[in-house]
Amino acid sequence: MWTERGNEGALEDVCQRLGLRAAGIDRRHYFPETAVVPVWATRAAIELMMFATGVIGELRRATDNPVFFMEDARETQHEWSDDLANRIEWPGAEVPAVCLLDTGVNRAHALLEPAIAPVDLHAYDTEWGTDDHDSHGTAMAGIALHGDLVAQLSDTQVRTLRHRLESVKLLPPHGADANNPNSYGSITQAAVALPEITAPERFRIYCMAITNKGVSGAHPSTWSAAIDQAAAGTMVGDDDGAPQRLFVLSTGNTAPVMRMAKLIGQDSYPAEDPSQSWNALTIGGYTDFSAVTDPGYEDWSTLAKVGELSPHSRTSVGWLHSRSPFKPELVLEAGNRAVSPARNDILTVDSLCLLSTGRDVGRLPLVPFDATSAATAQGARIAARIAADHPEYWPEMIRALMVHSGEYTEHMRSAFAAQPGLRERYALVRRFGYGVPDFERATASARDQVALVAQSEIQPFRMQGTRKFNDCHYYQLPLPTAVLEQLGNELIDLKVTLSYFVDPNPGFSANVDPQRYQSYGLRFDLRRKGETVDLFKRRVNAAERDDPSIGGARHPDDSRWLLGPDSISTGSLHCDTWSGPAIDLLGRDRLCIKPVGGWWRDRARPEVVNRRASYALVVTLKGRRIDIDLHTPISIAVQPPVEIDLPLGN
Repeated sequence: MWTERGNEGALEDVCQRLGLRAAGIDRRHYFPETAVVPVWATRAAIELMMFATGVIGELRRATDNPVFFMEDARETQHEWSDDLANRIEWPGAEVPAVCLLDTGVNRAHALLEPAIAPVDLHAYDTEWGTDDHDSHGTAMAGIALHGDLVAQLSDTQVRTLRHRLESVKLLPPHGADANNPNSYGSITQAAVALPEITAPERFRIYCMAITNKGVSGAHPSTWSAAIDQAAAGTMVGDDDGAPQRLFVLSTGNTAPVMRMAKLIGQDSYPAEDPSQSWNALTIGGYTDFSAVTDPGYEDWSTLAKVGELSPHSRTSVGWLHSRSPFKPELVLEAGNRAVSPARNDILTVDSLCLLSTGRDVGRLPLVPFDATSAATAQGARIAARIAADHPEYWPEMIRALMVHSGEYTEHMRSAFAAQPGLRERYALVRRFGYGVPDFERATASARDQVALVAQSEIQPFRMQGTRKFNDCHYYQLPLPTAVLEQLGNELIDLKVTLSYFVDPNPGFSANVDPQRYQSYGLRFDLRRKGETVDLFKRRVNAAERDDPSIGGARHPDDSRWLLGPDSISTGSLHCDTWSGPAIDLLGRDRLCIKPVGGWWRDRARPEVVNRRASYALVVTLKGRRIDIDLHTPISIAVQPPVEIDLPLGN
């Protein structure tokens, strides 16, 4: 849909009213007076928009995919790349960085060179060199820095970059000895230290789309525990001033079978080690690509439908729920695959991929790129952009904001609607995570979606003769009472995301009892309807001190959560949404963050038991109708900022 630049917001509002999904900014084309916005819509919805609104200036079938650059513009790729490079406002040195743990990066690329300095190219083994021997690392770099290049190459918009790149060559070049799988953890930690020596003050997101091929992540491993340890700042050499680190990992890819007869369900492909890392943000793939336009394949169709899981993406459905975290947490565009007219053959074609930077700069500077590697690079890019916009945010908060911004596609929502039972929905989260993230949603509250964010430290336990639970944090939510009363029985959503990093304690006992793996755990609890503040505090205190795994007696309100309190058993990121009549939120203005057990509590030394930990909390209240103004009354109520009550546990 072609619209005037000033009408872009109005077009988005119309799409939201009609339940349509407009593509994110990265897939839009911008010209001096026009914005081209891809929209997934039915014919009837398009006709309604054409006749009932004045925001659409022109309508064309979307053809934004790499085919043009791989076919028609193949010989002029350098010109297209140089044009975009000249339109980019390149970042300075003091900005966040995405550090790629991969096969190296070819820095001699017009779209990469200004954003990655020679001193920021590293290798685990100096004899390997820092160049890209495989092409994977350079393609990762393009997506991590720019996102999908199709729209950016095709328009005339000036693009501003506020994050950089770094690279650590983690995989040996061809002919060198392979890394020992038993050493993956120590190798990764050594790789993490290299850029921190060069630029110790830089905030960085470590992006790794390398997995232990064929090894399920159903249980903690030395590799996943090493990543958890690095994220927590407790690896060898770290001290109280350890750099803050956020890891973005991939689930791994399914087997690229080429015959339909060999195609098996994606749940048969468990997410690979080390994607089970509790503290990392793990990315899977979905797809919006729906049209095969490659020459000679016009009669082919797509394997996955719009909004479904990408054929490349693995899941954690087969993992034991009580012992493994929900993975992936998020899904991003990972491309689709093409199916022959007779539905016998399956191929990966250019039109169902993203477009990125190529290693062979002299011959082919632009290349198609897909699968969970591309999705993971996109996730790291979103994280870096949030870090650039909010330098005060901790890695725990950036992870929380990204997950909180996730929304399910129509296909995913339909799958949840078909599963009224809470436990049956767990498998869906293990496929789709918490949805598709969006940078704009992560960084700003829309008129009807108000975000309350908090970063805080908590002391989960204390040693006073005996080892006891310590702090509970209580937040008073500024719910707009008058607005909720006016809305009455209209449905409203209250979404809560809690993010923290655990210090891991891997071993056999940790595979059996997650509380042996985590240093501590946190849970959130919302005041129930009609519950006094004193009763609320007594209930959550009793739940956390008598039996942390139960969390109190069941209550009818539990069924209004998308997943419910029983869904939280492992992991260090918890996200759930309460949905119900607005009137039922009256008086439910207290939220508790409470500790549960962990190995810190079992130690004999007070300096371990009494440790403090950081967490991030995000809460949003969202109306189903876009004309509901929740922002104004909540903004008034939040002056001054929300007060935090920190009573000692009993």
